[in-house]
Amino acid sequence: MMRNVAIIQARVGSTRFPAKVLADLCGKPMLAHVIERVALAETLDAVVVATTTEPGDDAVADLAVAYGAGVTRGSVDDVLSRYVLAAREHDAAVVVRVTSDCPLVDPELVDRLVRIRASTGADYASNELPPTYPQGYDLEALTTDCLQRLDVESVLGYHREHVTARLREHADEYRVANMVNARDLSGIRLTVDVPADLERVRAILTALPPQPPPNLAAVVAYFESEATLQDQSGLPSRDERYRAQRDRALRGDAQ
Repeated sequence: MMRNVAIIQARVGSTRFPAKVLADLCGKPMLAHVIERVALAETLDAVVVATTTEPGDDAVADLAVAYGAGVTRGSVDDVLSRYVLAAREHDAAVVVRVTSDCPLVDPELVDRLVRIRASTGADYASNELPPTYPQGYDLEALTTDCLQRLDVESVLGYHREHVTARLREHADEYRVANMVNARDLSGIRLTVDVPADLERVRAILTALPPQPPPNLAAVVAYFESEATLQDQSGLPSRDERYRAQRDRALRGDAQ
């Protein structure tokens, strides 16, 4: 049986916004929103939270269990190894990668991506090559064979922290599929990296009916109707940390 397992990476040790995964968002922790939304996807056989072995992440593991998710605990910085461990522990054939800073993740998009990967036979499918969805709706699906290959080939520190960075930088070496939105919404920021992001997402969720959780179309419609939400000045740019680490590594190679 082809087991599709969503793995959500989450820990309290965020640099910009410590413990953001446990921050209150409309009455429950932000991570709870991610788990509940991902669990609505029809194509998934399990939802797992991959956190660290640090004592501070006991709260993350406890929250995951409370909301019905599986748990894997592994390395703090080597996130790729955490995914490999989680895939093995939870018998995944296909891993759907979700990050815990995406509390508006849309289960319909999860299903669409899983089906695209299956129908194309791709090693890896995402909606990021190039991105056409808002930041905060980023999704990846890859076979465990591909994940294990990345585990071997990813030797740079930032490749292991960002899990699929090596693949995205060398996409021509893999069978890749990309999920494209009808409209390019990549300029919209709906991820939670800093406290101001959380306030913006809270404003959206407060304004929209909670059940069923608002989908991408409802969120974008409200976002585009509110000028205050569209001011993204002073907020981090898409993939800012990754790009800075990559550029440092390239400069180091050049020296």
